[in-house]
Amino acid sequence: MRIQRSKGEASPGYLDGQLLVAMPGMMDERFHRSVIYVCAHSAEGAMGIVVNRPAPDLSLPDLLVQLDIIPKADTIRLPNRVERMQVLMGGPVETSRGFVLHSPDFFLEQSTLPIDDGICLTATIDILRAIASGTGPNNALLALGYAGWSAGQLESEIQNNGWLNCPAEPDLIFDAPLDQRYERAMRAIGIDPRMLSTNAGHA
Repeated sequence: MRIQRSKGEASPGYLDGQLLVAMPGMMDERFHRSVIYVCAHSAEGAMGIVVNRPAPDLSLPDLLVQLDIIPKADTIRLPNRVERMQVLMGGPVETSRGFVLHSPDFFLEQSTLPIDDGICLTATIDILRAIASGTGPNNALLALGYAGWSAGQLESEIQNNGWLNCPAEPDLIFDAPLDQRYERAMRAIGIDPRMLSTNAGHA
């Protein structure tokens, strides 16, 4: 997936930096109760990261060893925040590839995409090396894979009541417990999830 956008570039009508929240009537089971952070959205399509689905039985220290970034014996010396950093299933596309959403205190020229004031995306192994050495961003999560939409597909899904959207807050993405992110995102929109029908109609 090729994503490019200049820092600070306006994208009127598009959802860069927003959260997509799956409606109860979402037809695609892969996205049931998903919260997705939209990294890029244009007339050509959209790309986002699911931020509330953990990768089963995989921790960041384990992944650093698998990628030969550190030897297994060095996991005990990793910074404490690496132990706490989440590894998520970011979506069904390119699930063997890692994408790091992180705070803007870390930037790699030609590799880091600033999305909004509080969140950037970097998808190279260099950021994992920096995280392992303690020189990475203060806040980060690693996602395996991403969600992608072709031209007009996301707009169609929104029109068909598949998704709601709202502004993204860094504390929801980096700090909120995974099992609370869906409800918190719904409430940020002003909706009580218990009141939603799975058969939402068009107004």
